[in-house]
Amino acid sequence: MGSKYTKRYTEEFKRDAIALVDSSGKTVTAVARELGISSESLRGWYRRAEAAPGEGAPGELTSAEREELRRLRRESREQQQTIEILKKATAFFVKESDR
Repeated sequence: MGSKYTKRYTEEFKRDAIALVDSSGKTVTAVARELGISSESLRGWYRRAEAAPGEGAPGELTSAEREELRRLRRESREQQQTIEILKKATAFFVKESDR
């Protein structure tokens, strides 16, 4: 998915970096430079955190809701596949019983 050079940061690190921006009075770019991370990454985390306190603007899904939606869509897809298999099996056994 990502390149082999993509760094992954823990949620705790992201929260601490966002808190540092809020508490230090420094710009996102300055804090990112101090931490040795991309200012665009920190800016994205900061924007998501701003939208998340009350968990988003009207019409936006929270991260928990997005995860649940992904899970439900996956389950739905699996159930649709199961239904198709069962339909085919039913048709097969109906034909076999007519012989």
